[in-house]
Amino acid sequence: MPIKIDEDNLKSGLLGLVVALVEIIQDVLEREAIRRMESGRLKDEEVDRLGNGLMELRAALEHIKKENHLEKTVRSLRTDLDKLVEETIDVMANPERWEREMEKNEFRQ
Repeated sequence: MPIKIDEDNLKSGLLGLVVALVEIIQDVLEREAIRRMESGRLKDEEVDRLGNGLMELRAALEHIKKENHLEKTVRSLRTDLDKLVEETIDVMANPERWEREMEKNEFRQ
């Protein structure tokens, strides 16, 4: 039985995922920029350049989302990715849960 793929949904989903991942990377870059600014390791010109670059990136991402009607898709993907990361951290930080997950995976193989 052939799989039917709606090209518009595929394009929207893939572009939404890329935008969501770039937003996550931007969040990390912003946190790192703040950390460096607070530590005094950046010159004023570097702070300005970094701030302007991050603002331009944010504006470009917002434009892409609006132009392609991806606001809802990106928001949903970010929520799902956040849940996945929280779940993964919980499993890794909780030794008993880690063992249960490993046992479940052994049975799947």
